[in-house]
Parts: sequence; C-alpha cells; structure tokens
Amino acid sequence: MADKDLNALLLHTMKDVYFAENAILKALPKMSKAAKSKELKAAFDKHLKQTEGHVARLDQAFKSIGVKAEGVPCEAIKGILKEGDEVAEDFAGGIALDAGLIAAAQAVEHYEISRYGALQAWAKQLGLKEPARLFGETLDEEEKTDQGLTDLANSKANIAAAAA
Repeated sequence: MADKDLNALLLHTMKDVYFAENAILKALPKMSKAAKSKELKAAFDKHLKQTEGHVARLDQAFKSIGVKAEGVPCEAIKGILKEGDEVAEDFAGGIALDAGLIAAAQAVEHYEISRYGALQAWAKQLGLKEPARLFGETLDEEEKTDQGLTDLANSKANIAAAAA
C-alpha cells in the first residue's frame, strides 16, 4: 500500500500537471492568434511567459524531491484544450469569439488552480517546504490570471459579444 500513499499521489499529480503545463505552452500561441482584441492577445502572451515559469518551478520541485521531471498523459487538460480549439473554430470571425476564448482559458485556469491547490496542501502535509513554496507561487499566479480574464470578460469581451 506504500505506493498508494500521499507521496505517490503527490508525485502522480506533479507528473499530470507537468504534462498539462507543457500542453498549455503549445495551446497559448494558438489562442493568442485566434483572439480578436489586443488586450486578450496580450493576456495570452503574458500567460505564455508565466507558463514557462510554471514548468521551471515544476522542474525545481521534482529536483527538490530527487525525481526526474516527466509528465504522464492528462486526459482532463486534453479535453479542456480540445474544447478551446472547438470554440476558436466554431466562433472564428464572430463577435463572441473573445468571450468564448476567455471562458475556455478560464476552464484551463480553474483546472490548474485545483491541481496547484492540492499539490501545495499535500506538500505542506508531507513537510516538503520547497515544493509547497513553489506550488504556492504558481497557484498565486494562476489565481491572478483567472481574475484578469474575468475582468477582461466583464469589461470588454462579454459586452462586445452581447452588443450584436
């Protein structure tokens, strides 16, 4: 049963998130290209840089526990990103495109927030101070990105989409 303990769950989830962050790195440039507004393009570009930092923090967390950084396929993020691709395709050129892209991006953010929140809590429980700190830093950035997307949706994208 030792392979089914909290340490194993933490490691599995780290690998899951590592896969997810790398998939997000590939998706963000496509989302930026699809976005109509300069503000949304800029938000996606900013988050691309942040996501590079998230991968680097995960690398540090893996190293701090003496494990090689690697991912395991994450079906959840694959599905969330696929839905984002569908929105971009189905609403391309439409007035609601940016509102849809923001919602798709927030689905990604909410997934990441849930994962990093769990990772931080588990690392703290296990006395893994460095990973807990790293997960907390990324969690803070993910929450700020989510709030920024909410602000952009409420101040511009949703208003423009409803004006049609």
